[in-house]
Amino acid sequence: MGEKEGRRLSSPLALTLLLLVALMLQGPIRGALSTPVMQSWMTVFVAVVVQALPFLVLGVLLSAVIAVFVPPSFFARALPSRPALAVPVAGMAGAVLPGCECASVPVAGALVRRGVTPAAALAFLLSAPAINPIVLTATAVAFPRDPEMVVARFAASLLVACAMGWLWQRVGRTDWLRPPAHATHEGQSRGEAFWGSVRHDVMHAGGFLVLGATAAATLKAVAPASWLRTAADNPVFSVLALAVLAVVLSICSEADAFVAASLTQFSLTARLAFLVVGPMIDLKLFAMQAGTFGRGFALRFAPATFALAIVGAVLTGAVLL
Repeated sequence: MGEKEGRRLSSPLALTLLLLVALMLQGPIRGALSTPVMQSWMTVFVAVVVQALPFLVLGVLLSAVIAVFVPPSFFARALPSRPALAVPVAGMAGAVLPGCECASVPVAGALVRRGVTPAAALAFLLSAPAINPIVLTATAVAFPRDPEMVVARFAASLLVACAMGWLWQRVGRTDWLRPPAHATHEGQSRGEAFWGSVRHDVMHAGGFLVLGATAAATLKAVAPASWLRTAADNPVFSVLALAVLAVVLSICSEADAFVAASLTQFSLTARLAFLVVGPMIDLKLFAMQAGTFGRGFALRFAPATFALAIVGAVLTGAVLL
């Protein structure tokens, strides 16, 4: 029996054994799920996933269309030649180009390869996952009683994206930014590239959505209310706590608003920090940025983005929330 045939046989066997174990333990499992804590956990988990899933799927499909069918040269022609003007234009371009952060990194890499100034490409990288129509619509649905959250998210995210672009233009050095490699779909047909992009983004974004919903449900159902009140009542700690949580959870930007909306113990400003930080820098984004532009770039870019995102969210929250 060959190695490949052995692998084909082992997967159904493992699944069968797993189903048998679940069948044998259905009594204890049913009992555990019937407890009030688990019922509360399941309610929050299912609510977050069901609300976020349509936006995630639509965002992934549109992101794949842009990545495959819109040539990077289009962006190079559309941007002003002066870097100082190209930065806000590139930042605003994120408002009309749906896609999550998983798609913005390779698109930004393609822009740099085609000669777009890195400052403008980085502004697009940060703004596109946070202010595109899918994300803003999802935010409006997640916060139906707080429509100002949509405006605050748009303003804070665009402010931080432009500030980081101008900061790179001012202090960035060419040796900090490794020229990105060719896109992974180059050499494939458009159909193959499209479905490959969809499969990749669905697996990554869907997995992180489940992780985020799990964390939100656990925090809601298990964490003592006194702990959450203590964290939420401290304005400084609450903002830092949710900013760090956004980095750790690494939720897709098309789904993060529903997780933020479930954290009702925290202020709107703290939840705004969660929504601004997450699409700009999290664990998966750091890995993607390091892989695309080099580890030296990511080690400089990520901390600066994290700090500016918190400052931008707090300032915007003070004005609009």
